Amino acid sequence: LQIHLQSRKRILDAGCGNGRVTALLDRYADAGAQIVGIDLVAHEVAAKNLDYSPRLRIHQADLLGDLSSLGEFDFIYCQEVLHHTRDPQAAFRNLVARLSPSGEIAIYVYKQKAPLREFADDYVRRLVSVLPYDEAMKELESITLFAKQLSESRIVVRVPAVRILGIAEGEYDLQRFIYHHFFKNFWNPSLSLTDNIAVNYDWYHPQLCSRHSLEEVEGWFQESRLSIVHSCADAYGITVRGV
Repeated sequence: LQIHLQSRKRILDAGCGNGRVTALLDRYADAGAQIVGIDLVAHEVAAKNLDYSPRLRIHQADLLGDLSSLGEFDFIYCQEVLHHTRDPQAAFRNLVARLSPSGEIAIYVYKQKAPLREFADDYVRRLVSVLPYDEAMKELESITLFAKQLSESRIVVRVPAVRILGIAEGEYDLQRFIYHHFFKNFWNPSLSLTDNIAVNYDWYHPQLCSRHSLEEVEGWFQESRLSIVHSCADAYGITVRGV
């Protein structure tokens, strides 16, 4: 990261949340760089968490709003944010408009999953996203304990390819098989029960949560006349960088 940020003079963390990634940018950017974080709802949290660094600037901003007052940046980073806006491509274009000549933008968005998982995730989201935090966490506790039980069973299944359901032939841990193909039921034994529930909460509670294909996201870059320097899609998301 330090090598990649060399010579970057103005850096934007678009959708900085609590400032976790902004802090990394501050740690590894050149001494003379200015770092700006923007967020629509968590800007005050980020500002409080990052008040130790005089070169950091945190602002409240909507990625679909007027960002011209921020100026231009030679590096824009936007991780797990665009898919929570009502128009991800429009928000992307808005950020591209803030790039300086030869500037680079790097984004991460959720990837489309297997069709039954897409259906189930949307179903659970419709029920959970309207609940207060405590109620939502309580509802998701059962999903989390379900995942815990599957994980601890240590059952491995071997399945044939089911193309119509997006299932590839192979050998799967049962919990991960259901996680990948049927609905998100996160469990990590190194985390506490509350932290595991919180991960499931982070997925199901946002009302806006679009998913995309690599071809679609690369199309955003091409339509904005950006040269793609890196693109990758894994089971969970899509990362693309362009200049």
